[in-house]
Formats: sequence, C-alpha cells, structure tokens
Amino acid sequence: MAETVVGAEAGVARAQTSRWAQIKATVGAWSFMSPAIFLVLVFFFIPAILLFVLSMTDLASSNFSDPWTYIGLENYRRLFSDRFFPKILRNTFKYVFLTLGFFNVGLALVLALLTSHINRRASFLFRLLWLLPRITPSVVYIVMWRRFVQTPPYGIINWFLSMFGVERQPYWLTEMPWLFVVLVNGFVGASFGMIIFTSAIEAIPKDLFTAAKVDGASSWQIIRDITLPLLRWPLLFVTTYQTLSLLVSFEYILLLTQGGPGLYTTEVWALTAYKRALKTYFGSHAWGYGAAWGFILVIIGVVMSVVYLRVFRFDELVQEPKIDVL
Repeated sequence: MAETVVGAEAGVARAQTSRWAQIKATVGAWSFMSPAIFLVLVFFFIPAILLFVLSMTDLASSNFSDPWTYIGLENYRRLFSDRFFPKILRNTFKYVFLTLGFFNVGLALVLALLTSHINRRASFLFRLLWLLPRITPSVVYIVMWRRFVQTPPYGIINWFLSMFGVERQPYWLTEMPWLFVVLVNGFVGASFGMIIFTSAIEAIPKDLFTAAKVDGASSWQIIRDITLPLLRWPLLFVTTYQTLSLLVSFEYILLLTQGGPGLYTTEVWALTAYKRALKTYFGSHAWGYGAAWGFILVIIGVVMSVVYLRVFRFDELVQEPKIDVL
C-alpha cells in the first residue's frame, strides 16, 4: 500500500515538473518573440486600424484641423463605383506579376545560380554591378532611363537604332510604357532576390553537390533535384516580401510616367491612393477617401501572403525534422 502511495506521489511530481517545464518553455518562446510582436503591433496592426478608422470619415484638411465626421462605408462605395477602378486593379496585378515573375524572383534566381558557378571574385564584381540600380538615388536613376528613351537626337536607344538605319524613332514611353515601367522597377528588385538566393545557395553543404556529380548528375539535374528544393524558404520569403513591396511601391512610376501616358495607363493602386489623399488636381486633400484605397491594398497584401503560405506549404517548412531514434 505504501509503495502505491509513493508511486502516485512520484507520478504527481513528474506531472507538475512537466507542466512547469512547458510553462517555462512557453514563457521563453514568447520572450524571444516579444520584440517582433511589438514591432508588428506598432508598425502594422495599429496603423492598419487607424487607416480603417480614417477611411470611415470625410477628413479632407491638410493639417487634420477639421473634425472627423463619420460617414460609414461611403468612401468604399465611392471607390468601387469609380469607373477607373477595374483598370487600376488590372494595372496593379499586371505590374506586380510581370515585375515579380521576370525580375524580382525569376531573374534574381537565374543570377544567383549563374554567379554561384563562376569564379568567386568575378561573381562578387558581377553582383556589385547589379546592386548599382538599388543604391543609385531614385531621381538620378529615372533621369538615366529618360535619357535612354528620349526622342531623337537625345535618346540613346534611338541613337543606337539610327546606326542600323532604323528611320522610325518614337518616344518609347508613349509607345511602350509598360515595358519600361517593368524594366525600371525590375532592375532594382532583382538585386535583392539575387543576394538572398546566393546566400542560400552558398549555405547548401557542398557534399551534396559532390555526391551528385559522382553519381553522374548533370548541372541541370543538380539544380532541379538539390538546389531548388532546398530554396523553398528563400523563395517563400523573397516572393512574399517582393509582392508586398511592389503592391505599395509607386515611386519610380510616379517619376517615370506619373501614371500615364494618357489616362491611368500605368497607374497602380498605391499611386492612386497617394493622389487621392495627398495630390489632387484642385489642391485639396481627401484623406478619408485615400485611406479607403490604402486599406483595400492592405487586404490585398494579406490575402496574397496567405496564398503564398499555402503554395509553398508553410506548415511543412516549419515542421520539426524527422529523426530516427535507434
């Protein structure tokens, strides 16, 4: 009987110890996460809530001096009834997916794979050249592109074409505005992904590549079966980050085309939100209406992030590795 009581007490003690260990582990995890949680709350959730509250008002003064009058969903009704709303939405997705697919992820991955298989010094110099568009001041960068596409005899592209006897030399921003919008933003965005992918490739154990080569695998087979599967984390990060970055970026479009040529030809959602809130044609402001455009953009960003988590199987990426216990 005494042995039974002692065994029960030992079981209770073990359960309490286990419960205390779980509490300590939970507190420790939340302690490590608290700085990130604080930053997300301060710089994302609270601003998003304020943006939503602002979008439910008719605030229009430049210095917030006028009272905030609650008007409900009037700004959203006005937004969705705007006849240019479908065109701006199409422009936004066109801009994001073309720039993301061909440059920010596609070209970045190709550059990382190429520079990982050449001389180390040469690859360092090559990556440095690709970083130049990112570190160049925005105004200087756009002035360079404007010089490229300018009409004769000032445009470099037209000057180059004239050497081959091409007579028709248009103003390229009018003829092909989307091509240059994507190029201008793509050359800047490709450098970020290139650095992330290169670092991830360099971190892959070289023994895997050596073993594959000994087994007779070609370079394409090594990339397909070893490199790309091990880049799922970097691909998820770069794709998600660059998508959100492109959704809210409009600086280069504003400097290059101002949303034109013509009416909303290259205008994206973020640029429209900026113009509605801060730059109207009559010198007035529409903070509430612009906030409605901005909050819809927040929703689009959240939805795209969830889609990416599903596509890249985030649950599998964060699972603990399965280790065989002998």
